[in-house]
Amino acid sequence: MAHLLVVESWVGSMSRLLPRAIREGGHEFTFLTRDLHHYLRSAPEGTAHPLLAARTVTTAETNDLATLLPHVERLHEALGFDGVVTSCDYYLPTVARIAARLGLPGPTPEAVENACRKDTTRRVLDEAGVPGPRFAVCADRASAEEAARELGFPLVVKPVDLCAGMFVRRVDDERELTEACRAIADFPLNARGQLRAPVLLLEELLDGPEVSVETVSFAGTTHVVGVTDKSLGGAPAFIETGHMFPAELAPADAEAAQDTAVQAIKALGLDSVVAHTEIRLTAAGPRVVEVNPRPAGNRITELVRHVTGLDLAAACVDVALDRAPDLRPRATGLRSAAVGFLVPDTEGMLESVEGADQVRSAEGVLEIQLAEPGRTVKAAGSNNEYLGHVMAGDAEGPGARARVESLLSALRPRVTTR
Repeated sequence: MAHLLVVESWVGSMSRLLPRAIREGGHEFTFLTRDLHHYLRSAPEGTAHPLLAARTVTTAETNDLATLLPHVERLHEALGFDGVVTSCDYYLPTVARIAARLGLPGPTPEAVENACRKDTTRRVLDEAGVPGPRFAVCADRASAEEAARELGFPLVVKPVDLCAGMFVRRVDDERELTEACRAIADFPLNARGQLRAPVLLLEELLDGPEVSVETVSFAGTTHVVGVTDKSLGGAPAFIETGHMFPAELAPADAEAAQDTAVQAIKALGLDSVVAHTEIRLTAAGPRVVEVNPRPAGNRITELVRHVTGLDLAAACVDVALDRAPDLRPRATGLRSAAVGFLVPDTEGMLESVEGADQVRSAEGVLEIQLAEPGRTVKAAGSNNEYLGHVMAGDAEGPGARARVESLLSALRPRVTTR
């Protein structure tokens, strides 16, 4: 039995998948957080949060490395850790620093920090010749306006250190650019209270479908698990409205996406990591959107498990313990699995979701999760405002997406506007 240190987590699905993987692997964990109530608030009424299954729950200021590292050293002396993990993007660099300080397995801090900063990722990949969009890194709105004139509209504007598509916007002119830059500047702290970098990333708008490549890197070799497709909506935002695994692609396109993802991971120097690399399949060839050095979110890890039998959360635990993960596919009876998200387009209070009982009892449904009545609803501007999701599979071929779209169309949120 190994003992892992889990530093923070998402409050969503991965906060459940990671503890499950640790438990099913026969291990135990200590959970370290700056704010335990952040997680307790997310537990369904009448249930305990999965993170409370930890052997030990302890608090410390996880946003201050100068005090955190000595604190974790003392914890290590008392409790003895064999590995350290997180499922939260904002703490991936912190975990890499802890692993290095304690002499535990894991990717190098520099590699993780470069992957987690979108501007640094662009520079590293560009220097390595890995294809991506034309881009400019801008210190303020004035330099962004100058760069936009050189790159040409339409463009994509991004913060360099947020996730879930927050404040990522298509802009078609200087007015929209100004509005996008102002919105990013008015958000100085992320959701975990960390001070954000005051930097803007401008990129050319890429054409073509977007996919993600799910990989596991261990002992210097990157293993491709498969390619997931992505549906986007909510323009001018880029909201993920659904995914299917495996992506229905021509073999040449799938191979090109996989090769590009492996090149990107190698260029960043990532190893001992499960990664989720997003790629646009443009007319000129694949282009890297971003590299995430952690298992995919938005239920993609579960799509992979339903089709291949592989648990990417378990692989994350294995590589954190310096153990070779078992990546042999297993027969599951499904050839594709898809998830679709219920995306709100209005503001108010959720009264109900009509059609829920019909969808729950439908054949082939793997998961359905819906927001509870009384929830405050916001018009979606990122992947953080979903009202729920539906997941379904197909035993015959790539029909899971169509099945999910049909099920989603039967769900009708009733929202009382303010």
